Amino acid sequence: MEKEEQAARRPHLVHSHAHEGEIPGTVDLSAAEGDDTAYGQALYPVPAEDPNDPLQWPTWKKNVILVIVAVYSFLGNSSLTGPSVYIGLYSKEFGISAAEASGLISYPNLAFGFGSLILVPLYLKIGRRPVALLSMLMFLAGLIGASRSTSYTGLMIARVFHGFGSGVCESLPVQLVNDIFFLHERGKKIGYYTICLCLGSTGPLYAGYMLAAGYSWRLFFYVEAAFAGTLFIMAFLFVEESTYCRRERLPVSDSSADSGEKSQNHIQLENVTSPPLPLRKSFWVTLKPWSAIDPEPEFFMTMLRSFTYFLVPAVFWVITSYGLYIGLGALAFNYTFPLKITEPPYNWSETNSGLIAVASFIGYLIALPFSSTSDRLAAYRTKRNNGIRESEMRLPALFPALLLAPAGLVVYGLTAQRNLHWTGFFAGVAMNQFASYFYFTFTLAYAVDSYYANTSEMLIAMNLGKQAISFGMGSYLLDWILTRGYATVISGIFGGVVLANNLMVIVFLLFGKRIRRWTARSWLGKLHQRTATIDMTH
Repeated sequence: MEKEEQAARRPHLVHSHAHEGEIPGTVDLSAAEGDDTAYGQALYPVPAEDPNDPLQWPTWKKNVILVIVAVYSFLGNSSLTGPSVYIGLYSKEFGISAAEASGLISYPNLAFGFGSLILVPLYLKIGRRPVALLSMLMFLAGLIGASRSTSYTGLMIARVFHGFGSGVCESLPVQLVNDIFFLHERGKKIGYYTICLCLGSTGPLYAGYMLAAGYSWRLFFYVEAAFAGTLFIMAFLFVEESTYCRRERLPVSDSSADSGEKSQNHIQLENVTSPPLPLRKSFWVTLKPWSAIDPEPEFFMTMLRSFTYFLVPAVFWVITSYGLYIGLGALAFNYTFPLKITEPPYNWSETNSGLIAVASFIGYLIALPFSSTSDRLAAYRTKRNNGIRESEMRLPALFPALLLAPAGLVVYGLTAQRNLHWTGFFAGVAMNQFASYFYFTFTLAYAVDSYYANTSEMLIAMNLGKQAISFGMGSYLLDWILTRGYATVISGIFGGVVLANNLMVIVFLLFGKRIRRWTARSWLGKLHQRTATIDMTH
């Protein structure tokens, strides 16, 4: 009777017998008796019977952590792109050309990408929580420095510092989704993070209207710093360390030849007293700003191995998707629209030059209800496949966005080239950003599903690659457009490149599993599996 009362007081812990197949990205989600399920399928990854396992944390805590890191992604990205409406002001104030002033946007973006090269190996070594807090402090300090800068050099240093410090703000949400959520939730949860990432490109809207308050361009950095300070406090209180060494259970054989042995083992296990559940850490213990140092991950080798992920096809596809859409949305549109709209025949004021962000907001808002599309589609196709999940099962969710982005670029470029009605700018951006939400969310979820070994190293490669592409596109964008024209560059060249990138979904649908099998059996796959640590995997 006493044992039954103790069992009743125990928190419910999730159980599952799902297991990874021979090829990374193929998972058997067939539910056994007693398994917790979602969409009628067993949960994966398989959690430990420990209330401190992040997979066993309460739902409210998981969601609060996701909100905090997603908002951090919004602040980090909006702080990078927001000052793009000040390019003309910086040019006049510091006596430099508009192209040189645009470096205050391009170089912080590059530093943002390289920040992950240092901070991601660091959070593998000393933990997610201390690096998250350190990153937020660097971000806050850089914003304060930018708000007080009086020279181009000082502003550049402060901008690069807060860009570098916040560089982990895109890796952390994906890493934490991988740490604390199950496979069937990842598409939707990454979608929520992605909407904050995407809305970061609306920074110019707020920056433009802040000029009217009489504080020049500095008010933008004051406001960003205030939110960054608040977010740091929230992170200190709620973002618990999510590094957890979880050993995956071996799949149980179903063959009849083993039935007698399984029955005997079952009887033996019933007679063995199960070990008591570990106690859940108290709230005060979770507030420690430090974590245990993990001796296993090698800091510099983690940095070096991340470059090998450029050779993984699915990861490279994520890199090109993010790089192109960020280079177009966060840089090309925000560079060209303020310059174009303040000149004849439009003659808008500088305070209204950030209104193009409204088009981005509309595009993302329309796309938001589709966040769980890939999860539900993959679950339906898994059920029809007798419980076997393949990573590619979520990819058809990309089809609605396949042609929309290139079409949006054509509309935007022709509107700028021929000075058509300003609604053409808004329509083109909204179409492109709607499509970008799909390619940001579902390609990333696909890559995380497909290559579970050393997820953190994969995230480094993604951040470095996409920021390098967007930097390359942004550095000489204005000069390039002035030389060759809006229609040629944006409608023609950019539109064609984005179309080619989007069509890769067909390649992965047809050959994705073969590519995964080949990668797993190649020297590259063996390297990743050999160097993977327990907490780096699913």
